Amino acid sequence: MNPSLPKDPAELVRQGYNRIAHKYLRARSAGAPDLPLLAEFSHLLPPDALVLDAGCGAGVPVAQFLAQSHHVVGVDFSITQVGMANRLVPSARFVCQDMTHLGFPFGLFDGICSFYAILHVPRAKHTALLADLYRLLKTPGYALLCLGAEDNADDRAPYMGVAMCWSHFDSATYLDMLTRIGFKLITSKMVPDPIAKTGAHLFVLVQKNRV
Repeated sequence: MNPSLPKDPAELVRQGYNRIAHKYLRARSAGAPDLPLLAEFSHLLPPDALVLDAGCGAGVPVAQFLAQSHHVVGVDFSITQVGMANRLVPSARFVCQDMTHLGFPFGLFDGICSFYAILHVPRAKHTALLADLYRLLKTPGYALLCLGAEDNADDRAPYMGVAMCWSHFDSATYLDMLTRIGFKLITSKMVPDPIAKTGAHLFVLVQKNRV
């Protein structure tokens, strides 16, 4: 490992996305195969629902789409990404916050979505993170989450010219984890990566069906 790079994976990811924010937005905007899933999620929510976009990036296309019908709060720990989101999606509210330490009251949100963000969090924190998202949802509430599809404890590699880190379990482990937390699975789908065009991620649409 380059000794000049942060050892903390969170700081490595934060610095990386601060540096590539504009490049990532261009690549992310070039194609959005996940929008049909977003539409399904949005239709399940009540009118004017309060929705959390956890790991929102620059707000495009996810928060931008949801803000057409709902009240959206986006969080991301990249200050550059949050600044871009505030400019690009002015009808939503964005705050710079680490998604593993969310400072919201429990039972606040009608819906929660998270795209291409949880897989950057060290997987040892995933059970606690998903349980926290569960508690932040109203009952009943819905979540649309992008998770890993393969067993990968700590993958560090260049990404768009910067160092990056990924960490996740396989899809079967996540489906079991979500059930144990209390989520009811509505649907799960493997979605090709919208930028790399190789590999795929597990998307799950789940519901909180008990307090």
